[in-house]
Amino acid sequence: MEKMEEDKVEQLLKKHPHLQKYVENVKKKMGEPAFYSMLPMELKEETEPNLIYSTRGSVFIHIYKTRSMEEIEYHAIEPVLDEAEKEKHDRLLKLIIKKAPEKKSVIEDDELKEIFKELIDEIIEIDERAGDIKPEKKGKKGKIGKKDKVKATTIQKNNIEYFLIKNMIGGGPIECFMRDPYLEDIHIVAGEKIHLIHKIFKMIKTNVEINKDDAPLFTRKLSEKMGVPVSEGRPIVDGVLPDGSRGNIIYSSAISKKGPSMTIRRFNETPISIAQLIKWGTLSSGIAAYLWICLQYGRSFFLCGGTACGKTATMNALIPFIPPEKKIYTTEGTPELQVPHTVWQRLLTKTSGPKEGQVDMFDLLRAALRSRPDYIIPGEVRGAEGNIVFQAMQTGHPCMTTFHAGNITKVIQRFTGEPINVPKTFMDNLDFVVIQLLIEQDGKSMRRVTSIDEIEGYNRAVDGIMSRTAFEWNAIEDEHIFKANRNSFILEEKIARNAGYTDPSEIYDEYDLRKHILERMVEENIMDYYEVVQFIWTYYREGEKGLPITI
Repeated sequence: MEKMEEDKVEQLLKKHPHLQKYVENVKKKMGEPAFYSMLPMELKEETEPNLIYSTRGSVFIHIYKTRSMEEIEYHAIEPVLDEAEKEKHDRLLKLIIKKAPEKKSVIEDDELKEIFKELIDEIIEIDERAGDIKPEKKGKKGKIGKKDKVKATTIQKNNIEYFLIKNMIGGGPIECFMRDPYLEDIHIVAGEKIHLIHKIFKMIKTNVEINKDDAPLFTRKLSEKMGVPVSEGRPIVDGVLPDGSRGNIIYSSAISKKGPSMTIRRFNETPISIAQLIKWGTLSSGIAAYLWICLQYGRSFFLCGGTACGKTATMNALIPFIPPEKKIYTTEGTPELQVPHTVWQRLLTKTSGPKEGQVDMFDLLRAALRSRPDYIIPGEVRGAEGNIVFQAMQTGHPCMTTFHAGNITKVIQRFTGEPINVPKTFMDNLDFVVIQLLIEQDGKSMRRVTSIDEIEGYNRAVDGIMSRTAFEWNAIEDEHIFKANRNSFILEEKIARNAGYTDPSEIYDEYDLRKHILERMVEENIMDYYEVVQFIWTYYREGEKGLPITI
């Protein structure tokens, strides 16, 4: 299900005339593009791509290398309304406004979309000859047609529906991006071509632009969707769009000289699985096996790194290692964590409205201590709430969270200094620190777990925290080395002794088994997040004999 077969391409072009017309024009300039239903990661090695892939609905994306600028570009292919479709569109909109009060009142965008689709289905009468029929005239009382119907072909209906939803409910000029599952970030500056961070092709320029005249209105509409209206009095806002994407808007021209600018960090509907991260080389099967054992036995850790290094994606991939019967409590500023467990208490901060009604991360973490969860997962620790995380660990609540730091020394310095001020003697409540970084190598970007350091405790003689390196990334060979193999403080002292192992070194047999299980999962190409979740949980419930593959 990656590169599309010829007959399927023909069906696709027949179903979407706007795509067919585009392809016919493109073929004359750069040859026929390859069609993909899914993009393999191997395409990042392509130096001169010429490909088209599907998004949700009738939007398609053309990735190609320009001859003039010698750079890769992203071209969104959307339906374009002809004169007849524009007229039907306008008549349909009037009828929707007329009939909308008959429908139930809704608040959420998804519910509004369903109402719109329902109304469109009621009003549009499918007639495959409608493209040749002249528009119906208004009756004496101003009604449009005898039955308040608009005749349209199936293709016309699909095109009109896309335009209505795009402009009335969706993202307007950026709707094409909101439908593309391969995007990480959308960077918008008024009057300039929009740039994207693509999961495969990285930073890439698009054919879409929001001009300076339209930018203020578009910006205000976007901020209202996030629930934090922007204005000259409130020129910078952060919020969450209805689909879960995180937005940052800079509105005032006094601050942003080029005009309003925005950054949208896309939300992945389906998390990336641990098997996929192993296949990509972000971490090794050995690291994953180590973390699997640690999460089963309730150990606490921080996942640290810089911006855009994939901390949240890795955290989501690790959460299924927590046994399925455990109660999970998450606290976030923006909803990014995804938990497959049945008992999941998901809480968000509230920064808008009256001051007495606002709830910050500190408040949520304090409430967590009264909820008796098996695991507390703050989305990200930034400031004084880090003290509460250590209090939680001190009282026996395992915690895992993300934090901005490039190595374990920085983690310790920031937590023991202002404004968090965790006493050094408390640091051994944290079991280990995972460092993940965005690495630039030979002109290519890649995300790698570069180290895992175990914390042994406070050494009074040197007034410092003692740690040992469990895993280390070899940049030259691009491989992860288990430096603490048969010498892991966490596996032997914190887990094996408490788990009833007669000989603590026997824990490595379990480590080797799980490492092998993960390697077999990758070999069998079990990559889907939910399939991986069931695989791991089957092992918890039935052992290796219950697994669907031979081990």
